Amino acid sequence: MIRHGGRIRSAAGTAVALTAVLSLTLSGCGDGAADGSGESSGTGGVDRASVGSAERSATPGPASPSPSRVYPLSKPPATIPAVRSHTAARGPGWRPAPGAGVALAPGSEELADEARLLARELKLDYRGTAAARGGDVELVLDPDAATGPAPAAPAGAVGPESYTLTTADNRVRVVAPAEAGVFYGTRTLKQAVRSGGAMPEGVVRDGPDRPQRGLMVDTARKFFDGAWIEARLREAADLKINQFGLHFSDDQGFRIESDTHPGIVSRQHLTKAEVRRIVALADSLHITVIPEIDSPGHLGAVLAKYPGLQLKDVTGRAVPGAVDIGNPAAGELVDELLREYAELFPGAYWHLGGDEYQALTRRDPEASFPALAARAREEYGPDGRIKDLATAWVNERAKALRPGGRTLKAWNDGYFRGGETAVDQDIQVEYWTGKEIGARPPVEYLAEGRPVVNLNDEYLYYVLGEPNDFDYPTGRRIYEQWTPLVLRGTEPVPARYSRQILGGRFAVWCDFSRAQTPEQIARGIALPLRATAQKLWDPRTPSRSWQEFRTLAQRLG
Repeated sequence: MIRHGGRIRSAAGTAVALTAVLSLTLSGCGDGAADGSGESSGTGGVDRASVGSAERSATPGPASPSPSRVYPLSKPPATIPAVRSHTAARGPGWRPAPGAGVALAPGSEELADEARLLARELKLDYRGTAAARGGDVELVLDPDAATGPAPAAPAGAVGPESYTLTTADNRVRVVAPAEAGVFYGTRTLKQAVRSGGAMPEGVVRDGPDRPQRGLMVDTARKFFDGAWIEARLREAADLKINQFGLHFSDDQGFRIESDTHPGIVSRQHLTKAEVRRIVALADSLHITVIPEIDSPGHLGAVLAKYPGLQLKDVTGRAVPGAVDIGNPAAGELVDELLREYAELFPGAYWHLGGDEYQALTRRDPEASFPALAARAREEYGPDGRIKDLATAWVNERAKALRPGGRTLKAWNDGYFRGGETAVDQDIQVEYWTGKEIGARPPVEYLAEGRPVVNLNDEYLYYVLGEPNDFDYPTGRRIYEQWTPLVLRGTEPVPARYSRQILGGRFAVWCDFSRAQTPEQIARGIALPLRATAQKLWDPRTPSRSWQEFRTLAQRLG
């Protein structure tokens, strides 16, 4: 007999009480305590969810050496970006364990690269095409996965980049209609294990709100070696970013080896072999590299070798970075470069540039460049203007790349209102600023039915040295204030245009190239890039506070 507090209890009674306490206090895995509601979501807004497994209960009875467990409802995995929808369930979740592996479902052999990568990252065995065992992760490619009913699936969680991740019975199953979706499911699993040690029980249904989610780096003004670029690609892939812009030609440098015009290449540059490795790595991570040879402005490095093609004003003064768009030889030179590098960059996109042509920054372009003005009138009649020649330049360069079936892009200040011609309708507008002379507001492009990509310089421009009133962007401002609808300044465009805004990119510009080292840049963009990835994946108000998001980012590394 045991005496306690003046009362006498039996040893058997004590064992029963301890069993009940243990049953109620053992907890499952997840990002926080259960609230018992059965509803959870990755970000702002409530996604209705149902309990995915029956609750196990403990009934008082004889003492047992192995008390039964009651798991609280799971919470969504802690990831960046947050998952769009998570259906809670009761259970221990899944943890990597010795002997566990990554298996491919029959017919999913195309996922071998994704499976091998995940196996290396989580220190699991790679099983190839095999039946999944207890403790395994199974990857499934199912073209019909996004077409069937998807209970509780949020808007955006369908399509080739969507996936469903189910955790139950000590297994994880990732199903998607395309390889990219499966890959993003493995990124969620990797981050969940890193942030909380386990993948919580339940079902994740996830997919991006916007199809274009990118990072752009100006490698022309500042050289970045292949290792630095590859590190950014791996970082971006874990954030479910799917584009990497490579601005490799500008006034200060031309940074990729050339066979057709070797004299334009800067001393510090990437070889074509290095670029092929970069492109191959990006492809394996489901990232498209978007090259940019900016023209007809920003061609100073090319003009240093071919000064006869440089634009001169009425006084005979050379205009920095600008080619003479009235000279057919200038177009032929740029087209040769475009065709040369089209082989090196086989991806679906190409950036034509088109911005800041210095002839059009003069108060009276026609008076400053009478030869161009005369050429414009010859081409487009008495109302023809130099801006019509600049527009035609972009359209002509597009013709050099269209045989490859690429989707083309140009900066917004290369599109002019009221001209005799217009940039081709299928060329995507990369909207970066409203600060340039004559800049058009974003609603003008949207009202014309044009597709637009958001690179708002108020939030998404990391400009070395902070010239021209640029401040280094903060992750907090992006996280708390920016959405894809905020194309210019701080005000969003009307929501009716939302589907025309295809996504956005965070951009690193190296105006003062020595202001930061590559390592400082990598650290400086880490939080802004993560905030951008979050808002492109899901633009709703995040459920985590900024401080919680920042802490999670540090935990994930």
